[in-house]
Amino acid sequence: MASRRGQAKKENNKERDESAGCAAGAEARAEGNAAVTEREVEDIEERTVPRTPVIYEIVCRLGAEEMARPVISLWWSGVAAGLSISFSLLAQAILHNHIPDVPWRPLIVSFGYSVGFVMVVLSRQQLFTENTVTVVLPVMAEFNAKNLRSLVRMWSVVFFANMAGTLFASLFCTFTPALSPELRDGMLAISRQLLEHSWSETVFMGIGAGFLMAAMVWLLPGAEGAQFYVVVMMTWLIAAGGFNHVVAGSMEAFMLAFNGELGLGPMLGDFFVPVLIGNVVGGTALFALLAYAQVMQEI
Repeated sequence: MASRRGQAKKENNKERDESAGCAAGAEARAEGNAAVTEREVEDIEERTVPRTPVIYEIVCRLGAEEMARPVISLWWSGVAAGLSISFSLLAQAILHNHIPDVPWRPLIVSFGYSVGFVMVVLSRQQLFTENTVTVVLPVMAEFNAKNLRSLVRMWSVVFFANMAGTLFASLFCTFTPALSPELRDGMLAISRQLLEHSWSETVFMGIGAGFLMAAMVWLLPGAEGAQFYVVVMMTWLIAAGGFNHVVAGSMEAFMLAFNGELGLGPMLGDFFVPVLIGNVVGGTALFALLAYAQVMQEI
């Protein structure tokens, strides 16, 4: 381990020397044609995508910061995320009710799925599936009992807080006159897609969603001003591809349960368990491990 870290340190020092050489060369060129060259140097700096170890360190640091937050902060941020994510189903229902029944309608309706995720991600609310990569990286970097306890604490608090938020939202949508009957029927029509797959199919569809959510988290540090488009693109793909997300899908499951179309046992055993397993495997066992493997010799 010590030898690998020493080798990695030498390689990093070499890269820094090369970067310094590039910068010195740019400064030398600037002396001959300052007006043009300085702009070119600025353009290069603006257009350069962060190196993989830099992205890793950003995501890892975010995870460490989140694990250190008080439980009460994590709880209310998770509840807020559950409430926000419920607007995905609402937006899908609005589009579903206003677009004619044509073969390409699902492609447009799937953009509604992105609404709740944009609210959650850009406002930095706590969403369980984001944490399958952000908090796993610092644990893998320093694998010890303290970090494992912090990981379990954060996953538990955020997951149940997300469920509390979607549970309240589904109760509100079902038992108050806030929504028109047509809009509520549209939400139920979209939610019935949960009942179309077997247990094993649901697990694998959850793996796809978990991997895409982790990929979104990995893309955001380098996206800068394009973060909105990254969130929309990745979450639209989850909906359009028919993948299952445990938090967004919980809103649909609760809606079906409160309207008498899904029993408690099937909701837990046929939706929550397989989707949760799939999301964790896709986000942690696949993406987080791959992300760590890319940089483990450079950190």
